Amino acid sequence: MKTKLLFGILMMGTLVSSCYTEVFIEDDFIETGVSVDAAIHAYDLWYVDINETTGNGEVPFLQRAFTITFDNGSIYANNNIVGIGKTGGGYGIEIGYFDIINGGIRVRHIADGSWPLEVYVVNSKTIELYDASSDTSYFLRGYNQRTFNYDTVFYDNIKYFLQEYDAWEKTYTSQEGALNDFDAENYLQFFSTPTNDVFKSSIDENNIHVSNLVWDYEGDYQVYDIENDATLKTLTLDYGYLGDDYFELYVINDSTIELYHPNSGTIYEFKGKGYIQYLKSGKSTSEKKRVKSTNKVMRVTRQRVK
Repeated sequence: MKTKLLFGILMMGTLVSSCYTEVFIEDDFIETGVSVDAAIHAYDLWYVDINETTGNGEVPFLQRAFTITFDNGSIYANNNIVGIGKTGGGYGIEIGYFDIINGGIRVRHIADGSWPLEVYVVNSKTIELYDASSDTSYFLRGYNQRTFNYDTVFYDNIKYFLQEYDAWEKTYTSQEGALNDFDAENYLQFFSTPTNDVFKSSIDENNIHVSNLVWDYEGDYQVYDIENDATLKTLTLDYGYLGDDYFELYVINDSTIELYHPNSGTIYEFKGKGYIQYLKSGKSTSEKKRVKSTNKVMRVTRQRVK
């Protein structure tokens, strides 16, 4: 049996309005009996901590979301890393509606249907949404949107950022750098399978529609954190018997990445083609779901000097 532990909340005004209203949480004051409505509105942005999920089931719209916001019966979510912090003023897109029911909420999701969820307060910054049908719990950490660190979420989830375009087209190769096999690659595609993260590459000429591309190679890819360098990520592309191609990965903007190839000293830029906005793209929403994962850590020194 689950036991509800609910905290006291001192609230001023309403959340997610045209102007920001501070919400204060009394961290040291715990009492039972606070309403579900007060609990879910204690913060205007809830980060879905996917690595803390328990159970063997799945609530699709929570599995997909990076953040959730409850606002006067509507639910908003940041399902994409592209545009996070800007889309919907930082709250994302509207994904459905909810009603308060005894001990929880009933979500009516645009694509995933109706989901009754029990609501439990874990501590002054965390709530649990529990799906009894699958015995699965999601843990949401509360934040005030105006001070939320979107950059951290972005860099922690760059592997999903790479997957939010149908393809990446090479638009620039530096004159500096030794000739190498990767010079011939003009397109990259990134996606996940149930067991690993996969990339495809193509040597097709520029300005070809994604649907007409011929993918010449498929292999695993890995994004790494760098020890003592929070803003640097590295990327390896596994070319089988030829070994891994290793790059420093830089994000120029929401649709452009830079790959620096230390072995040759070459800089490449790729631009995303075919942005996939989940729930707005017309594609199956089941194509992208978050999984429990932590980037491996690589002990290297940044080589790209800007």
